[in-house]
Amino acid sequence: MQIQFLASKVYLDTCCVGRPLDDQTQDRIRSETEAVETIVNYFSLGQLHWISSEVLAIEAANNPNLKKREAITDRLNFTNETILVGTVERTRAAYLQSLGFKLFDALHIACAESGGADVLLTTDDRMLRLAKRHHAQLRVRVENPHTWLQEVS
Repeated sequence: MQIQFLASKVYLDTCCVGRPLDDQTQDRIRSETEAVETIVNYFSLGQLHWISSEVLAIEAANNPNLKKREAITDRLNFTNETILVGTVERTRAAYLQSLGFKLFDALHIACAESGGADVLLTTDDRMLRLAKRHHAQLRVRVENPHTWLQEVS
């Protein structure tokens, strides 16, 4: 494990937190699930700092799948820090939406930036593509959990 990894502040978006609850028949989903579970284990060991936000709680509460809703909500009880959405985050999210990000994706990025996250992890391909395209306008790195974990460990 590299030194930079140990103190990293990591933000997981909702699709990332919920990945272990998805259908595991595809190789990609299984590898992302393994990465998310490894990262969550590092959180529990205190080797990574888990930044969350009220956006995650709102998305979890609105999930129509009761099993996923409860599992994600339970998991969020173990975050190290929760960022509240204020004027700064709403303003930043509006700018990010002008770049093409969906509202909740923009809010996740804005909250990750406000929390000083080193990386925002997501399994959302659309969000990843947009983040790569607009990386110069972002104040946080956006990456797939499997890719990021392979890089830092």
